[in-house]
Amino acid sequence: MAEALGRFRDEEPVVVALPRGGVPVGFEVAKALVAPLDIVLVRKLGAPFNPEYGIGAIAEGGVRFIRRAEAELIGVSDKDLDEVVARESAELERRRRLYRGDEELHPVEGRTVLLVDDGIATGGTAIAAGKALKFHGAARVVLAVPVAPPGTEERLAADFDEIVCLEQPDGFFGIGQFYVDFGQVADEEVIELLDAAREPDALSAADPPAADDPPTSERPVEIELELELRLAGDLRTPAPASGLVIFAHGSGSSRLSPRNRQVAEALNEAGFATLLFDLLTAEEELDRANVFDIGLLAERLLAVTGWVRSEADVGTLPIGYFGASTGAAAALRAAAGLGEEIRAVVSRGGRPDLAAESLEDVASPTLLIVGGADWQVLELNEQAARLLGCEHQVAIVPGATHLFEEPGALERVADLAAEWFSRYL
Repeated sequence: MAEALGRFRDEEPVVVALPRGGVPVGFEVAKALVAPLDIVLVRKLGAPFNPEYGIGAIAEGGVRFIRRAEAELIGVSDKDLDEVVARESAELERRRRLYRGDEELHPVEGRTVLLVDDGIATGGTAIAAGKALKFHGAARVVLAVPVAPPGTEERLAADFDEIVCLEQPDGFFGIGQFYVDFGQVADEEVIELLDAAREPDALSAADPPAADDPPTSERPVEIELELELRLAGDLRTPAPASGLVIFAHGSGSSRLSPRNRQVAEALNEAGFATLLFDLLTAEEELDRANVFDIGLLAERLLAVTGWVRSEADVGTLPIGYFGASTGAAAALRAAAGLGEEIRAVVSRGGRPDLAAESLEDVASPTLLIVGGADWQVLELNEQAARLLGCEHQVAIVPGATHLFEEPGALERVADLAAEWFSRYL
């Protein structure tokens, strides 16, 4: 990306990245061009029933970009839109204070700005960012991304002075599909890179600063619930931890589920402690009826939540639930019983319909993540969502099947979960 933008060096450009994923890319570009690095804060506006479907974006400075025709076509009312804007505006302000504090945007008036991201899908956030930069007086805004869907340059030509895109591959369904490692970029890494870029000569250094992962402790636990009933678990705690996510696995799985462990590791990197445990003993698992006994599974989850409160290292942390398949039903039923004590629930390929009688009592903000190709489960989740009285969203991972085995699909699940828990924990 930096090599492709080398021709702008003589214009003394300002590199502006879209956080969070665009910041590591922008740092490399700024370092190569010996240019200042800053960010412009943008939030995508997702449809209320499917946050992955972008209907616009907002940017700092009060800039809005709304795809009104599309919003009306899919039945998004002005009231719905106002609620989405209010929620995302609050998150935008939180990130502004976190990343920039009292600092203003680096002066761009009369300058060429290279707007960098790790890739784009619909382009809504990039368009809003470009409008914000023009509002601040940028003479030219060049959109620079490594990857985008075919036809992106033609589709966005009217919104930017120039577009530099390295690849527009066929079969594009998500940015993470084209990265070997598309793990969540932590807030700490964004702040560290921006701080480093402000240091004298930082951008001419031979290597970028290392974004150290927070130290994480891991210990096996034995959760004693009653006489002769002990459940095995694995507790991982980064330092510091901003919350604890308790996992409830699905039928035929356990605390060793590779998919749940991959999501848990991403949450650890985002600063959350995680507890994966066996909902059933080995003997109980032999009776398949237990695997689908949502009442029993929810009771186990409630008991484990009580056990957590007695643990010194995680007992005071805000708690969220992550449930998969039947474990999602157990998580929702348990959350209904604990009210606001459970700050958030995330379901991956879940069966919330199996907890239908408890859904209206769930107070925890709930994110239902479903594969776009998992048609039957998608329909069940959409039906269940209509029963939820709490704040909720259905997030569809395009092209993903029930186990999210497609390239980049599980990484997208982890990103969505990390963002949801970051918002509410």
